[in-house]
Amino acid sequence: MKHILFIVSEDWYFVSHRLHLATIAIEKGFSVTLLTNVSKNRSLIEASGVKVIDWRINRSGLNVFLDIKAILRIFHVIRQCNPDIVHSVAIKPVIYSALVSMMSSVKIRIFALGGLGFSFSSSKTLMKLVRPILIVVLRLLLKGPRTRLILQNQDDIELFLRKKIIKIDKVRLIRGAGVNTQKYCPNKLDNDPELVILPARMLWDKGISEFVTCAKQFKENGINTRFCLIGSPDKYNPESIPLQKLKEWSEEGIVEWWGQQNDMNKVYSQSAIVCFPSYREGLPKSLLEAASCGLPIVAFDVPGCREIIKDGVNGFLVPFKDIDALYSAILKLLNDLNLRDSMGHSGRELVIKEFSKEIIAFQTMKVWNEAFD
Repeated sequence: MKHILFIVSEDWYFVSHRLHLATIAIEKGFSVTLLTNVSKNRSLIEASGVKVIDWRINRSGLNVFLDIKAILRIFHVIRQCNPDIVHSVAIKPVIYSALVSMMSSVKIRIFALGGLGFSFSSSKTLMKLVRPILIVVLRLLLKGPRTRLILQNQDDIELFLRKKIIKIDKVRLIRGAGVNTQKYCPNKLDNDPELVILPARMLWDKGISEFVTCAKQFKENGINTRFCLIGSPDKYNPESIPLQKLKEWSEEGIVEWWGQQNDMNKVYSQSAIVCFPSYREGLPKSLLEAASCGLPIVAFDVPGCREIIKDGVNGFLVPFKDIDALYSAILKLLNDLNLRDSMGHSGRELVIKEFSKEIIAFQTMKVWNEAFD
């Protein structure tokens, strides 16, 4: 029996983005182990047949002691499990597991980046200094005949090739983590006034400020529409928005902030439009879910978002940081119910055809199997 070891920073992320893949792998005869920071999802994950091993990892920057401890933990678990495949997700797990795998007997190394994240997108001075070092480290670690790197959009692939981080024959494009199209399906409820939502972690680079500014314009122009932020801050991310700022916006009546929602189906059913002015993405799962629920989407024309949004077909892509264009696109959709319905239908069809969890699982297992050959 082939054994897969997933290495993922947080158990909640594994549940939302990779659990269906693990389940399908088990159905196909694989044995699956997960190394992750366990919070409250152990029972749910283990009920699916996955063995869970706790792992403490510091996601918020560099702490030499904690980082070494995390690396040694990977080394111990790999020696204990002796997996045929190590499948790591996100930048730190990828770097740490790649380092350990070079010193162990791991046969196949699958590395996946949901997006390039703060390390590549930040314009802060520290990250500008660290980024060249990170690129060199990745060049060294992403070698090996049975190494594969999974990226979620063509823009990220072109960046990695341009920086000569990895060779083209070791890169695979798998667009997103997949969506359960039976769970996330159209169920529109009437809402007056109409609700425009932004479902994401509360990070500045998700375009939260631009969303709030757009909401202010609607309010100043007397257009009766509700704007709502769905999600929580991420204390481990340098771009996290202070809790006080979120409360301040809400108290001023500019936007509503609902925090983390466990039943996103219910949220999508109440919504008319998803506005997602992120600065850069891998391929956001929330947009796949929204499109699967038949909602039109407005976003900046940036990597990741343009993978799911076909401009004028299932939503609008507007120029980066152009708040007036963002405003106009939302207003156009609010004033045209038939257009919203048409775009929502097109988005649903696109997800079923290209982004279902079954399709993504098939593509991922194909990468695993080709590495065995």
